[in-house]
Amino acid sequence: MRDGIGLILTLVACGLVTFLTRFSFIAGGQRLALGPRLQALLRYVPPAVLAALIAPEIFVREGVVDFSLLSPRPIAALLAAVVALYTRSVSLTIGAGLLALWLAQHFLR
Repeated sequence: MRDGIGLILTLVACGLVTFLTRFSFIAGGQRLALGPRLQALLRYVPPAVLAALIAPEIFVREGVVDFSLLSPRPIAALLAAVVALYTRSVSLTIGAGLLALWLAQHFLR
């Protein structure tokens, strides 16, 4: 019984800390003035985070970095990037990337 209560209290505490840290930026964001240079630099954060999340999925196989462009995942990623640039559609990008991955896996292995 005590383990369950401890787990619930831990989850509530983690949720509260997460909420307060995020809310502090919303509530205090209007009083905090960022310089134009810092604002310009912060525009690069989302693409950098996205690249850091996606790159290992594309280029790491079984713990080894593989930059071979003839493996299925880089081919699918390249095609998905082209579709994203031309259509600006998330659904079409995901669909084209999945289709390209399935086809590349089928024909390259």
